[in-house]
Parts: sequence; C-alpha cells; structure tokens
Amino acid sequence: MPDQEAERALAEAPMSRGRFLTALAFCLLGIAILFSLGTWQVERLFWKQSLMAEIEGRIHAEPIDLSTLERRFAAGEAVQYTPVTLTGRFLNAEERYFLSTFEGQAGWNVYVPLVTEAGDLVFVNRGFVPYDLRDPALRRAGQPSGDVTVTGLARVPPSEKPGYFTPDNEPAKDIFFWQDLPAMAAGVDLPEGTRLLPLFVDAGPGRAEGGWPVGGTTVVSLPNDHLQYAVTWYGIGLALVVMTGMMVARRYRRPA
Repeated sequence: MPDQEAERALAEAPMSRGRFLTALAFCLLGIAILFSLGTWQVERLFWKQSLMAEIEGRIHAEPIDLSTLERRFAAGEAVQYTPVTLTGRFLNAEERYFLSTFEGQAGWNVYVPLVTEAGDLVFVNRGFVPYDLRDPALRRAGQPSGDVTVTGLARVPPSEKPGYFTPDNEPAKDIFFWQDLPAMAAGVDLPEGTRLLPLFVDAGPGRAEGGWPVGGTTVVSLPNDHLQYAVTWYGIGLALVVMTGMMVARRYRRPA
C-alpha cells in the first residue's frame, strides 16, 4: 500500500526548523496567556471573598439614619446592604410589583414609595405577597395609613438593565423585572417639593398586619465561580505545557 506508507512517512518526517520555531512560539504564548488568565481568576477570587466578608460585616452593623446613608452615598462610599432606619408615610396607592418567589411560592415583591419626615421619597421593598394577593384590596390590613418606621437594608439601583435575558419592565401595568427607578417613580403623585432619593430600602424581617407583605426577603447574591475558572485555565495551560514538551522531545530525538 504505497499511498499509506507515503502518508506514514510524511507524518513521521521531522518538522522543519522554521515550522518548529513558529509552533514553539505559539505554544509558549498560549501557555503564558492561559497561566495569566488563571492567575487573574485567583486574584478575582481573593477580591470576591474580601467583598463578601465586607458585605457580611456591613449587614450586621447597627442601623444608621437615612440622612447619614444619603451623605455616605453622595461621598462615593459603598452603602449596598447597609442597615438603615427611616420614618415616614407610605403612598399605598403607588405600589409597584416585582415577580419573585419566597419559600418556594410564586408571587410579588411589593415596592411602595415612602415620604419621609424630611419630605424625601424613597421606594421601600416591603416584601413578598403571594401571586393571588397582588390586589391591595385583598390585604388592606397590611397598608398603614399613618407614619411608620422601617428598618431594612439599603440597595443601590442598577444603572441599566442587568442582562440581555432580563424581560422588559411593564410600567403601565406596574410590573417590573429590574429596579428602573425613574420608570418606577414616573406617574407617582408626589407632594410638592418632594425629592426622590436614588436608593431603595429592603424592609427587614417581619410580617405586616394581616400577614402580608412579609419582609426580610433580601437575597445577597454574589456569584463566585473564580476558583472553577482558575482551575480550568491552569488545567488547559498544564495540558499545553505537556504537549509542548512532547513536541520538543520529538524534535530533538530525531536528527535535524
């Protein structure tokens, strides 16, 4: 079978010096890139662990007042998940609804604008209600008409839609899938001189009168897949090191 013997001879023929050096350069470049990516993921891992520890400590700190929170936010300090206490009056007619789940049950997170004693307005996530209790008329007991004091966690709204697969909000139906603050505030009948604050507050644990909404539904979610990514990049890099070593060994086992 002359054709097969020719193919075998061609496959076993030594690589030319130029081709060998080009292949070696690409392999070394690939190894450098792969190990750099792995090292970057390790650095991100330590950064993410530090951030998670910082947030964990922040969540359990003593609550501050709203004016202090706003001052820190304006100064560029990290205020996400900072405990805060505020007093004011809910505008119950202006509820906004976010599809959510709680303890395996589908429903809504109810966001309600609250006008503070200082005349500011901040949206408060009062917590979860079941899907069939979205209508406020079905939970009148849970809608206080006077001044209330809320203690919860500060949340900074996203500046844009979180991702391509996040559905579009439906402001006309008061249905939201992400916290678009301007869209949520549009149409709210604000008292004259009221200032909209660029923050949300997630109400802390506890049930409103009548049982709904139920607060304390904040989910602290910080994806941390950096270790898996680091192992992947280092693993591919090591495989390329082995392949490069085999190529070099094959080259120098044969006469030039």
